[in-house]
Amino acid sequence: MKAALLVIDIQNDFFNISQACAGSLKSAIQYVNAAIALFRKKNLPVVAVQHKSIEDDLVPGKPGFDIPDAVKLEPSDLRIVKTHGNSFNKTGLTEKLKELEVHTVIITGFCAEECVLSTYKGAEDVDFKPIILKGAIAAVNLEHLKYVEEITDTITLGALRALL
Repeated sequence: MKAALLVIDIQNDFFNISQACAGSLKSAIQYVNAAIALFRKKNLPVVAVQHKSIEDDLVPGKPGFDIPDAVKLEPSDLRIVKTHGNSFNKTGLTEKLKELEVHTVIITGFCAEECVLSTYKGAEDVDFKPIILKGAIAAVNLEHLKYVEEITDTITLGALRALL
């Protein structure tokens, strides 16, 4: 199994939605960073996905668009900008991952019931095996985390370490 790690929409602007949302993001980042470190150790791709919305002024060059420094990405990580919930929709992500011979995507990020779940379903549509990293997704409504983890294939960080 050659896997890639997707870090979806962990962007500064989303920390301002609510205190609960900010807490959810901060908690998820701990797991995301552990996964980033694991993928780096195994020389597997890390992909940062950022949502762009002109209507919401969430665009490159604006501080809200940026990924917080707390997320331990590197300039060499693959960067994707999306305008739809599904990170595979009109972004070139499918082609880039296939060039890297990736078969499985480990999904992390924000927002569990929107872009994370949409990307999960989108991965299936383009023949990747999607797996949610338990604890590494965030949401505005914490009940949605449980729901998404219940209806998708998930893996714990410990199990991921054992498999990779």
